[in-house]
Amino acid sequence: MSLVVFESQKPIHCAECRQGPLRRLVREAGVPRCLDCADLGHLVYLPRGDAALTRRAREASSLSAVVVRRHRGRRRYERQGLLVEDAALARAERACLADADARARRRERDRRRRAAEDVRFTAAFAAEILRLFPGCPPERARAIAAHASVRGSGRVGRTAAGRALDGQAVSMAVRAAVRHTDTEYDALLMAGVHRFEARARLAARIDAILDGWRAGPVS
Repeated sequence: MSLVVFESQKPIHCAECRQGPLRRLVREAGVPRCLDCADLGHLVYLPRGDAALTRRAREASSLSAVVVRRHRGRRRYERQGLLVEDAALARAERACLADADARARRRERDRRRRAAEDVRFTAAFAAEILRLFPGCPPERARAIAAHASVRGSGRVGRTAAGRALDGQAVSMAVRAAVRHTDTEYDALLMAGVHRFEARARLAARIDAILDGWRAGPVS
């Protein structure tokens, strides 16, 4: 179980020593306390970004805490970094320096492997588009697949259903591409039309294009 420290986004003061406003705080029994009053003031902050350094520092530190901040748009807390003992961080930094070359080579191998996997997946996604929509121009199928399957994009191609080449997920990617490329959907959004209303206005036109692609190439 990890101790949790919150990054404050409001002018909050410690309920015990009244120090503040606090940049980071803990909550005990529902009230805020500064790190000193919570006996965490001696720890140093390690921002996220270096997975190896973070892992080693946490393992070397007898006391640590996860630092989180609430993302208002996503309505959830997101990890910002770690509080660890100063000596533990120093040991972790020395260990990372000692094997930096090996880890760099491993990262490069992993990058190449992921790139090859992405090429294969995009090709498979494009092939599934053409199976479901044989009238779709092959270059459009490849473009839709490339857009939908970008790693880390959060698009439909990277969902579990998309990676499984689920027919509904593939169709959603094609429909979205037609909506943005073949209609004035984006212009309607820029004009202030709500996206649900814009989609309703264009649904019949999009359906007509998709039905034509499902029917197969024009002979």
